[in-house]
Amino acid sequence: MDITEALEQSQPGLLGRVRDAIRKHHLNQRSEQTYLHWITRFVLFHDLKDPETLASDHRQQFLEYLGNRMRVSRARLNQASQALAFFYEDVLGETSVDNAA
Repeated sequence: MDITEALEQSQPGLLGRVRDAIRKHHLNQRSEQTYLHWITRFVLFHDLKDPETLASDHRQQFLEYLGNRMRVSRARLNQASQALAFFYEDVLGETSVDNAA
């Protein structure tokens, strides 16, 4: 399964919404790839559930998994946290997101 399939399975049209938000903020291609990577890993971690049904504790659970189980670096954990904050604020329109990194 590639990025497109994972995001589209969780919510049809989601990939386009993410890309539109990235372009609206004039982020570069590398940032787009990084954000899509972390957003997709988050969606896959939660078994392709619609991200709009996941609460902030689900985000925290994912970030704790990355830090404690996967032992990602602090920099990567910050990337993941920023990607999720962007995703929930700029793509899904939530106003308050807990940054856990």
